[in-house]
Amino acid sequence: MIYTLTMNPAIDFNITGKNIKKNFVNRTWDPVYTPNGKGVNVSLVLKHFNRDSVVMGFFGGFSGKYIIDELKKSNILVSPVWVDDITRINIFLNDGADEYKFVNKGAFVSQNKQKKLLQNLQNLTDCEYLSISGSLPLGIEENFYDKIANICSQKNIKLILDISSPKLKDLLKYKPFLIKPNDDEIKTIFNYDITSDETAIIVLNKLVQAGAQNILLTLGEKGAYFTDGTTVYFSSTQKIKLLSSACAGDSALAAFLSEFLYGKNIENALKKSAATGANVAESNAIGTLDKVAIYSKNINVIKKGLITI
Repeated sequence: MIYTLTMNPAIDFNITGKNIKKNFVNRTWDPVYTPNGKGVNVSLVLKHFNRDSVVMGFFGGFSGKYIIDELKKSNILVSPVWVDDITRINIFLNDGADEYKFVNKGAFVSQNKQKKLLQNLQNLTDCEYLSISGSLPLGIEENFYDKIANICSQKNIKLILDISSPKLKDLLKYKPFLIKPNDDEIKTIFNYDITSDETAIIVLNKLVQAGAQNILLTLGEKGAYFTDGTTVYFSSTQKIKLLSSACAGDSALAAFLSEFLYGKNIENALKKSAATGANVAESNAIGTLDKVAIYSKNINVIKKGLITI
């Protein structure tokens, strides 16, 4: 079973406006409220592609209850740790030309609640993969990742990491099954620039040498690279009109996992990933994913080189 861990879930409130002005009553339309948080998104998209998972995380207040209720409506299992604070609400506003993102810090998580989640993870008997996505909420230090990674090592749980934390560099010593950095994170965390196929292959080599078993390196509208530790692949993208980039990266990861973890062809997994990310980016929240099959036909996947350790 795949478990997804969202330590800082949210309700995403997507709205559309026009000619947004300061100090003015701006009218908006098309409000969309969705259960969110990067790991939550992974589970939602996995479910769309008929792959089951269990959502783990910290939830609190009316907003936390809303997220869990919505997940249950989608027949997604949830293993929550309840906190005393209120789960955050984020706002994404598109004015027709630009996108504005208002992202809150999130609920405070006490030491006792942190221990509870670690105990829950330790007690799992059916977890084959643990996918950790997103930021840490208030109260949790970076070394919490080490505690989780140690449990995964003890229980032979394959660790998947999609985090923007500088801690990602240190976590490679645990030999994560898969990491999904983007080009900005590669620059910020590892101090590498992706400017060509050659530099991408060099960076992927270094990450494999540091411990990553599989790497999905996303470049937004410029495409994505993937390596399984042996071969480097590049996938193109589908051109779209951006509505909201929220959820796109998480959805692309879920689409990739829905193929890759089940013995499917890597090229098909990359096509599905790119198509899903594009379809989500032109939608409010995750959307209906109704164009994934069409867009997949437009994605080109090319072998770019080999990993030489």
